[in-house]
Amino acid sequence: MTGSILGLCLAVITFSGWSTPAPARPQAQNGSATEISDPSKALTDATPPKPNLTPDANGKLSQEQMQELFRVVAKKDLENQKRERDYTYIERQVENKLGDKGQVKSTEVKTYEILDLYGEQVWRLIKKNDQPLDARDAAKEDDKVQKVIDKHKNESDAERQKRQDKEDKEREEDRKFVREIADAYNFTLIGTEQIGGRDAWLIEAEPRPGFEPHMKESKFLSKFHGRVWIDKADLQMAKLDVEAIDTVSVGWVLARIHKGTRVMVEQTRVNDEVWLPQHVTFKIDVRVALLKGYLMSGDQTYSDYKKFRTSARIVGYGEVKEQPEPPQQ
Repeated sequence: MTGSILGLCLAVITFSGWSTPAPARPQAQNGSATEISDPSKALTDATPPKPNLTPDANGKLSQEQMQELFRVVAKKDLENQKRERDYTYIERQVENKLGDKGQVKSTEVKTYEILDLYGEQVWRLIKKNDQPLDARDAAKEDDKVQKVIDKHKNESDAERQKRQDKEDKEREEDRKFVREIADAYNFTLIGTEQIGGRDAWLIEAEPRPGFEPHMKESKFLSKFHGRVWIDKADLQMAKLDVEAIDTVSVGWVLARIHKGTRVMVEQTRVNDEVWLPQHVTFKIDVRVALLKGYLMSGDQTYSDYKKFRTSARIVGYGEVKEQPEPPQQ
C-alpha cells in the first residue's frame, strides 16, 4: 500500500477478502523465517469442496448456487493470502495526486521488494521513480530489514505465543467475514469472458436489501457494488472491479470515502498452485476528519514471484541464502 489512506480504502472496498490482513504462515520448528514443511498439502487440505454449478435449462445459475460459489472463492482467497507468504516478489506503485478537475498534479513511483521474515512481511524500497536508491538510502533499507530479523531472532517464547495468538484471532475474524460476503449481495450471472486466456464467469453483485451484518466490517458492504470474474477451472477470483455507490464513514478519524471511489484487482495463476495479485488500479476520493481531502489515482503491479524452498535459511540480511523456484507463469 502507498500510505494509510490508500490502505484504508483498499481494505474497505473489497468484498472478496483479498485485502484483509493476511495471516502469517506457521513458524518453522528451527526458527527459520522461510522454511515450508509441505505447502501444497496444506492448500489441498484447506480447499473447500467444489459447489454444484450445474446450470438450469436456460444455462443460468441460481442465486443459491452463486452464493455458494462466492463462499468457496472467498475461502480460497484466504488460502491465497497465506500462500503469498511463501513468495518474494516485486511491487511497483504509481500514485497520482489529482486536482479538483481530475488533472494530474504530481506523480510518485516507488518499487519494493516484498520479503517474509519470521512470519512478518517486510517492504524493502529498491527504487524511487524507477531509479535505484543511492548508497545511503539503500543502506537504510538494509538496516530496516536487519532490525526485523534481529527482533524475531531474539523473540522470547512468550512473545512468539502472543504474536501467534493475535494471528489466530485475525484468521478467525477473516473466516467470519467470509461467511458474511455471500449474504450481502444479490448476484447476476452476465455470461462468460476470457481473462488471461482462460474462461471465467462474469458476475455482477449488488447490495441485497435487508442484509443485516453481524460484524462491524460487514456494514460497509452495502455501500459498494461491482463485478467479479471467477475462473471456471480453478474457482478463483481472476478479476474484481468495485465501486463506492454511497459515502462511507470509517474509523475514529472519521475518514469519508466518497461515491465513485473505485478499485480494480487482477490476479494471476502462479506455479500452478496459487492465485496472486498481478495488477491493481484505483481512483480514490477520501476526506479525513472533515479537513484534508485526498483525490488520487494510480496502479500497482506485481511481478517476479519467487518461492522459497525448504532449504532456505536467513541468518542475517547480508547472508540471505535462498533457492527460488521459477518465477510466475
